[in-house]
Amino acid sequence: MATPAHCAYCFEILTADLEDREPLGYRQVLDLWARYEALTKSKAAETDENDEDDQDSDIQDGDDLEDDSEMDGVEEADEDKDGEDEEPLEELAQPVPSKLSLPSISRLQGPSPASASSSSSTPSTLSTTSSNAALNSTSKSSSKTSFFSFSSRRSQQPSPVAPPKEEEHPLFVTWNMISPRSGHKSLRGCIGTFEAQELGAGLRGYALTAAFDDHRFPPISQPELPTLSTSTTLLTNFTPASHALDWTLGTHGIRITFSHHGKRYNATYLPDVAVEQGWSKEETIVSLMRKAGWKGRSAEWRDVKGLEIVRYEGKKASLGWAEWRAWRSWVEGFEELETSRLARYGRLE
Repeated sequence: MATPAHCAYCFEILTADLEDREPLGYRQVLDLWARYEALTKSKAAETDENDEDDQDSDIQDGDDLEDDSEMDGVEEADEDKDGEDEEPLEELAQPVPSKLSLPSISRLQGPSPASASSSSSTPSTLSTTSSNAALNSTSKSSSKTSFFSFSSRRSQQPSPVAPPKEEEHPLFVTWNMISPRSGHKSLRGCIGTFEAQELGAGLRGYALTAAFDDHRFPPISQPELPTLSTSTTLLTNFTPASHALDWTLGTHGIRITFSHHGKRYNATYLPDVAVEQGWSKEETIVSLMRKAGWKGRSAEWRDVKGLEIVRYEGKKASLGWAEWRAWRSWVEGFEELETSRLARYGRLE
C-alpha cells in the first residue's frame, strides 16, 4: 500500500536533483518519516490532554472562589459578634473542602524499460535523460545527509537487524500543480510501469521520469516546487475484463490494447482519473482510446476490433509541498542535534 512516506521520498529525489545535492536514501526517508509521524501524534495527544487539564483547572478555580466566598461570609459574621459570647477558636476554624485534580499523563514506513504514462499520454519508456539523472543522484555529495548513518560507538541500542527485502510493485508517480489562488489541481506529469519494481529504485526512477520526461509538459523547474503535490500509486490485482465495461468506476484502473488499420495501440488510466473527470465508463473508454492515438468518432469505438481490457486496482497516497517541507525542516533540525551529539561524544573521548 502506498504511503505518504513514499511521496516524501519522491519529493526528496526531485528536490535533490534540482538542488544538485545527494538525496536521503529510501530506507532513511521511511525511518525518518515514521519518527516524525510518531512525534507529531505524540505532541497532538499532549496538547489535547493539556486542554483537558486547563478545563479541569478552570472548573476547580471556580469551586475555590465559591469556597472563599463562603469563608468571607463566616469571617464577616464573626466580626458582627463582637461583644457577644465568643466560641472557642477551634470550633470556628472549620476545614474548607478542596478538590484534588489528577496529574496529566504524557504519552509518548532499477527503473524498468517498459513504462506507461497516465491521465492523457501513451506508454513510454524511461528516457536516457531521467535514467542518467537517477543514476547520477548517488554520486552527488552534500553535508546535508552525512550524519544519517544512525550509528554511534556509545549507542546502547541493540544492533539493527538486516532490513527486510523491499516490496515490489508496478507503480506510477504523479506530479500535480496546485493553484495558489483557487486551489485547483492540474496535472504536471505522470509516468509509471506495469512491471514490478523494488520500491526504492522504482520510485527514484519514476519520480524523475514523471517530472522531466512526460512529453505532454515541459520539465519541472525549481521555482515550481512550492506549487507541487505528488501522488504514488502501487498497482495490484490485474484481471482481464470479460468485456469493455467489465470494471468499476473509482475502483479499477484500466489498460487497453487494440489494433486499428494495421497499427497496435495501448494506454491506461489510473483508478481515480475517470471519477475526477466525471466520466461514464463509455466516455472513459473513448478518452483512453484517443489517448492511445485513435482518431475515430466517439460512436464508433465499439466497432474497433480486438479491443482488450485489463482492469487493476491501485493503492494511492498523496503529499503536498508544505507537508514535505515541514518534515524536511524537522529532518534538518534532527541533523543538527545529531551532529552536536556526535561532536560532544568526540570531545569526551
